[in-house]
Amino acid sequence: MDTHASDIVDYYTRHYREDQRLTGRPQARLEWIRTMQLLRDLLPDPGARVLDIGGGTGEYARALVVAGYDVRLVDLVPSHVAQAGDGHPPVDARVADARALPDADDTYDAALLLGPLYHLVRRADRLQALREAARVTRPGGLVVAAAISRFAGPLDAAATGRLDERLLDEARALLSDGVNDPRLGFTHAYFHRVEEITDECSAVGLTDIVVHGVEGPAWTAAEAAANGPARDAVFAAAVDLARVYSSEPALIAASSHLLAAGRVPAP
Repeated sequence: MDTHASDIVDYYTRHYREDQRLTGRPQARLEWIRTMQLLRDLLPDPGARVLDIGGGTGEYARALVVAGYDVRLVDLVPSHVAQAGDGHPPVDARVADARALPDADDTYDAALLLGPLYHLVRRADRLQALREAARVTRPGGLVVAAAISRFAGPLDAAATGRLDERLLDEARALLSDGVNDPRLGFTHAYFHRVEEITDECSAVGLTDIVVHGVEGPAWTAAEAAANGPARDAVFAAAVDLARVYSSEPALIAASSHLLAAGRVPAP
């Protein structure tokens, strides 16, 4: 395991509760609602085999199991795998690196990469993870990969009243390199532009690629309204607009997360 991977395992083991992430602030709840809506729209019918790569503590995998999918989860963090396996319902889970999956070729109808890409700072590593996802997915099957938008952090800071000179400097730096500074929060991470995630999916041979903005253009309004009297109305509007503008090119990058979907080509 390389140094960055070890740091990520340490971060999620000692410093961050991944199992509580999707139930807190408006952005996280929007991420959950919209990701599930998109998966319902994109995935084949229940009964299909799905590999959830970097699936964390199993929130998405567990929801798919309940919906009738045959799901296996792999994650780099042993404590995540333990939580996924101990949940209700339990998820078939094992420890693995997204860049070197233990599964055979053409095993799954769909593969999800909802976490790994933004923890892989080097393009070569992101491409390797995407190649592995494509390798274990049958021809004609679907690969769905999440990325964090290049603009998510600064937009979040502005919406929540935390944007200061230090974070403005970071926003300027991110425009050129996309690499998160762990000293400012989070851990080692890479933040994508829409054209980058599209290019990376294309580079590994995926076809029919569509990129969606997950939380939509009004997620910052939901964050800003979180403690005000209009919070429920603003949140509901943010969900509606996220669905309406899901793949609108002019607005995709305004989302906090991007979701790219592409097909494994037939021989």
